[in-house]
Amino acid sequence: MPVAINVRPTRMEYLRTIRRIAISKKGLKLLKLKRSALILEFFNLSKKVASLRSGLQAKLVLGYEGIHASEMFVGPLKLEYESMRIPKIQELTLKSKNVMGVRIPEVVTKSSGQAGQEYLLEIPASINQAVKAFQDVHQMVLDVAEKETALRKLLFEIEKTKRRCNAIENVLIPRLQANARYIKFRFDEMERENFTKLKTVKRKMNQREANKKDE
Repeated sequence: MPVAINVRPTRMEYLRTIRRIAISKKGLKLLKLKRSALILEFFNLSKKVASLRSGLQAKLVLGYEGIHASEMFVGPLKLEYESMRIPKIQELTLKSKNVMGVRIPEVVTKSSGQAGQEYLLEIPASINQAVKAFQDVHQMVLDVAEKETALRKLLFEIEKTKRRCNAIENVLIPRLQANARYIKFRFDEMERENFTKLKTVKRKMNQREANKKDE
């Protein structure tokens, strides 16, 4: 059981301790609500990541099948030549969004524009399908990376919030309650001492009055 340490048994200190207990309980309640919301967000995001990974695997298979089919139709030299003409991947922009106080990364890609669309119209259909498949793979890889990073950040915040909840619930509040009990105990003790002193003084005064009467 926590014990009171360096506590001044004064009425102001008692009131301050009671207020700190109330504030700590409110803070604990808010932290538990935050932890529940983070856990819910974590599981929702986990489902999305699992779905994306499954779709990514299927899209990779489709892309490699498209490459093999293109190689069969146009030959390896034509395929290599066309691969050199594929427009460069657009630059990425990294932003962030706030989820329950957690900064979650958000990857934004610029559109390939009209030049990319014209290029896809110029190449054979088999190569076109393979290129489109790997463009989808590229976007899905970015989505998976973004969401898995978000999962790690959410998990870290959940663990941090859990530690703070445990510290407040199992250490801070019991210690404050022990301080309040100690101060109240000292108040009661001082009241008993004062009551005893008053009785002693009254008894002595009565004895003096009785002695005066006898005289």
